Amino acid sequence: MENLAVDTLTLPGSASYDLTIWGLFLEADIVVKVVIVILIAASFWTWTIIFEKVIKLRRLRGRADQFEEAFWSGGSLDDLYDRIDKRPPDPMSAIFVSAMREWRRSTSRGGAKATMLGLHQRIERVMDITLGREMQRLERQMIFLASVGSAAPFIGLFGTVWGIMNSFTSIAAAQNTTLAVVAPGIAEALFATALGLVAAIPAVIGFNKISTDLGRYTGRLEAFAGEFTAILSRQLEEQQ
Repeated sequence: MENLAVDTLTLPGSASYDLTIWGLFLEADIVVKVVIVILIAASFWTWTIIFEKVIKLRRLRGRADQFEEAFWSGGSLDDLYDRIDKRPPDPMSAIFVSAMREWRRSTSRGGAKATMLGLHQRIERVMDITLGREMQRLERQMIFLASVGSAAPFIGLFGTVWGIMNSFTSIAAAQNTTLAVVAPGIAEALFATALGLVAAIPAVIGFNKISTDLGRYTGRLEAFAGEFTAILSRQLEEQQ
C-alpha cells in the first residue's frame, strides 16, 4: 500500500522524497536553485525598500508639518532662513532655502531695478530645480520595485518550465510514469512559480502605494513653492 505523508512521499521500490520547502530546494536542479535564490533575494530587497520608503515619507510629512507651522506663524522669514540655511531637514525646507538664498543674492548686489527684472523667474527656476533634485532622491530604487513586479513572474515561470523539463527527462530515463518520478520535478516547478508571485505581488502593491504617496507629496511641495513665489512677488511690488 502507499504511504503518503504531509512532508514526504514514499512508494514501494522507490526512494523517499522530502516535499518540504527546504527539501524541494535541496533536491532542485542547479538552474532552479539559482532562480529560487534570485527570487528570495528580490523579495527581501523589495520589502526593505517598501519599509524604508514608507517610513521616510511619513517622517518627511511630519517635518513638512513642522516647517509649515513655523513658516505661517507670522515670524520673520529671514530668521527662519538663518536657522535652517546650512542643513535643511526636508525637501520643503530645501525649497525655501534655495529661494531665500537667491532672493538675498539678488537684493544685495543688483539694486532695486535689477532685482525687479528677473528675480521672479530666477526664484521660480531655483525652486523647480531644488524640487526636482529632492524628488529624484526620494524616487531612487522605485525602478527596482517596478522591475521586480514585472519580471519576477517570468523568472518564476522560467523555473517552472525548467522543472517540468526535468520531470519529463526523469520519466524518459526511468521509463516510469509513477508519482515518485513525476512529483519532485512538478513540485520544484510550482515552488518557483509561487516564489515569483511572492516577490511580484508586494512589489506591485508597494510601487503603486509609494508612487501615489510621492505624487501627493510632490503636489504639496509644488503648492508651497507657488505660495512662496506669490509672497515674494508681493514684496517686490511693495518695493517699487
